[in-house]
Amino acid sequence: MSDLRSVRRALISVSDKTGLIEFARFLRDHTVEILSTGGTAKAMREAGLEVIEVADYTGFPEMLDGRVKTLHPKVHGGLLGIRGNTDHEAAMAEHGISEIDLLVVNLYPFEETVAKGADFDTCVENIDIGGPAMIRAASKNHDSVTVVVDVEDYAAVMEEMAIHGGATSLGLRKKLAAAAYARTGAYDAAISAWFAGQLGETFPRRVVAAGELRQTLRYGENPHQKAAFYVTGQHRPGIATARQLQGKELSYNNLGDTDAAFELAAEFEAPTVAIIKHANPCGVATGADVISAYKSALACDPVSAFGGIVAINRRLDGATAEEICKLFTEVVIAPSADDAAIAAFAAKKNLRLLVTGGMPDPAQAGMTLKTVSGGYLFQTRDDGRVTKDSLKVVTKRAPTAQELDDLLFAFRICKHVKSNAIVYAKNGVTVGIGAGQMSRVDSSRIAAWKSKEAADAAGVADAGTIGSVVASDAFFPFADGLLAAAAAGATAVIQPGGSMRDADVIAAADEKGLAMVFTGMRHFRH
Repeated sequence: MSDLRSVRRALISVSDKTGLIEFARFLRDHTVEILSTGGTAKAMREAGLEVIEVADYTGFPEMLDGRVKTLHPKVHGGLLGIRGNTDHEAAMAEHGISEIDLLVVNLYPFEETVAKGADFDTCVENIDIGGPAMIRAASKNHDSVTVVVDVEDYAAVMEEMAIHGGATSLGLRKKLAAAAYARTGAYDAAISAWFAGQLGETFPRRVVAAGELRQTLRYGENPHQKAAFYVTGQHRPGIATARQLQGKELSYNNLGDTDAAFELAAEFEAPTVAIIKHANPCGVATGADVISAYKSALACDPVSAFGGIVAINRRLDGATAEEICKLFTEVVIAPSADDAAIAAFAAKKNLRLLVTGGMPDPAQAGMTLKTVSGGYLFQTRDDGRVTKDSLKVVTKRAPTAQELDDLLFAFRICKHVKSNAIVYAKNGVTVGIGAGQMSRVDSSRIAAWKSKEAADAAGVADAGTIGSVVASDAFFPFADGLLAAAAAGATAVIQPGGSMRDADVIAAADEKGLAMVFTGMRHFRH
């Protein structure tokens, strides 16, 4: 028995009318009767297509401001009736229900309405009811009914109908049904998340994570792992909004590192460049302009920067692009790029250049997700930020104005460094970073060692840590980490405080003549 099913009658009701007329004309040319509603019917009629209003088909008018128009047995019976089932066919004949072989529906633009900041009532009115009901009905009866929820799938349906004399195959119908259920699931997920937000529920009883496939990747973290990139429609500038102007395909690791770099660059108001390698910064700097910030960031650890990710919080200019071209770089991401910058990168065929159209807001509320065996860990995004007024001076010596600025700069970077994190900084530039160590004292020593290595490579006598400040993402459990920083030449310290041995650490700082401030806020990043 053939799995082909002819399309003789279609119901079309769409909010996104992209490609609608071309598709409807194709159906007309294949003698398909078209049922439709409202604006969709009007658009097809204006294009000279014959359309039957659903209200005329059902004999029941649209009512309640259009809330009730397709919720009718003649619609749902036509979608759900099992072809070849004598009982179903008898019931349909008795009640004048005709078979509907093709359903084309895309839903009210709820997500877009929320993204535009519409008020509560407007958002509610953009919750589609009839659309999801019809989609689920048609998908359930995919053995006989073809369902289309994405304009991208018009071509596949037309291709099959052209090949099979106006019919579709079971394989295509199953694929389209799966896509349809995913769409209604994502739609309901968006509505439930919005409702929870309106109610102030950070963690509702049930939560659903939904995304739309943006890109199937070559592989995951390693070649034996499969991977893909899904976007959530969160409307946060970054890799999800980025347009790739040139370069080879982005990898799983590229995407993760690029996101980390761009989020870090977004922390600062002044022109800032962040260079990331394996999700950790190897250099961050602010400057009077982008090119000076890039040179300073690179100087922090030029060895690790090789093959890294460069993120910029300003429009990328040609001079900076030419400077970046001097070192092998995997990805450059910026809110925009001028023509000179694009031209400078043209010779670097493999370098990926991404422009996002804007910068993410570090204070924007949001959630992060991590998988664990059998579940998910959700948490709010780390949007914490300390200010001068929130700091507590705990040593005999208070920091100078320059030290205070550098302390805040370094602590803001700590938020983006894997724990245990230590960041040395001076004059708005990182001069040493220690990341991801099991011992905080090791992070202090590694950062100092890297600083000395960079100084030696540059032919400078003293390491950058001489006269710097140091930031720790969490408290010093012992004085050893602080003493290692003092030995490296740091003059001031910023840390959360809260250790049982805070008094010992403060005493060690006083003995070394260091200024130290407590933030009362930590920035673990695992």
